[in-house]
Amino acid sequence: MPQTEAPRIEAAPRTRLRWWTELPLILLVYGCYSAGRLLARGDISGAIDHGTTILRIEQFLRINAEHPLNRLFTREAWLGVPADFWYASLHYLITPALLVWLFRSRTALYRSARTWLMTSTFIGLIGFTLLPTCPPRLLSPDYGFVDTMAQYSSYGWWGGEASAPRGLGGMTNQYAAMPSLHVGWALWCGVMLWRHGGTRTAKAAGIIYPLFTTIVVMGTANHYFLDAVAGAAVMGVGLLLTPLMMRFADRIRTALATRWGTRVPAAPAASAGTGTPIVSAGCQTSPGERFPRQRDARLGSGAEPGASPTDAGEGTPAAAR
Repeated sequence: MPQTEAPRIEAAPRTRLRWWTELPLILLVYGCYSAGRLLARGDISGAIDHGTTILRIEQFLRINAEHPLNRLFTREAWLGVPADFWYASLHYLITPALLVWLFRSRTALYRSARTWLMTSTFIGLIGFTLLPTCPPRLLSPDYGFVDTMAQYSSYGWWGGEASAPRGLGGMTNQYAAMPSLHVGWALWCGVMLWRHGGTRTAKAAGIIYPLFTTIVVMGTANHYFLDAVAGAAVMGVGLLLTPLMMRFADRIRTALATRWGTRVPAAPAASAGTGTPIVSAGCQTSPGERFPRQRDARLGSGAEPGASPTDAGEGTPAAAR
C-alpha cells in the first residue's frame, strides 16, 4: 500500500527585530524608569522608618552582613575605591553590553531576555513607589554606617549624594533602596552568561558578577541584605510574567497593524496551481476509477495498454508466465 505523506504546515514568520527600533524602545523604558524613580520619593520619615525596620529584622535573624562589610570597605581604601567604581558604573556598562551581544549573536533569545529585564525593572519601580526605603548610608551615624562613596568621592566622578555625578545629586531618588535593582540586573546578566555564554570563563563571570555586586551594594552602605534578596525576587517574578507580557505585546502589535492597515505575516496558503494534498499522492487515478490504479473494465484485460501486470485491478488475475 503506498505511503501517505502529511502536508507541511509552515510556521508564520516572526517580525524581524531592528536595532533602530530596539534602541529607542530601551531608551524610552529606561527614561520612564528613571523619571518614575525620581518622582517616587515618598515621605523621608517613612523611608527612614522602613530602613530601620529592615535593619532590625536582619539583626533579629542575624543576617545583617552590612556592618562588617561596610567597616572593611571604610578601613581598606584598596577595597572601598574599586567597590565604589563597581557600584557607580558597571550596571551602566555590562547590562547594555549583554543586550547588544544577545541582539547580535543570540537573536532567537533576545526578545524574551529583553522582555524579562524590562518587566522586572517596572516591578522594581512599583517597589520604590510603595516602599520608599532609606539606605544604610543615610541613617543616623548612631547605626554605625559610613557612606563610602562620600568618603572616596575624590577618586571618582560622583559626589556625596549616591552615585550621581557631582552637582546632580538632586536629580536622583536616594530613598529607592528596596528592591536593589543593582543586584537584580546583575542576576539577569549572570543568568545570560551562564546559560548562553558558551565558555567556562563566561559561566564563571555569570557567578562572580551577581555575587560581587551583592557584596558591593552592602559594603558601600547603599543597600541592606534584604534589598538584595528583594532584587532577586523581583527578577523571579519578572521571569514568570515574561511569556504573558510577550503575548500582550503581540496582541498590541496585531491590533496596531490591523488599525493602520499593515499586513501581518501569516502562514502561506496553498496556491491555485498547487492543489489540495491527498492521501493517494503518488498513485494517480483516471476518470471513472474508484481506487488508485484500478482501471475500467472496458480495456478487457484490466490494464492500460503497455502497463505492467501490477497495474491491473486488484480483482484481475495476473497474466500466465
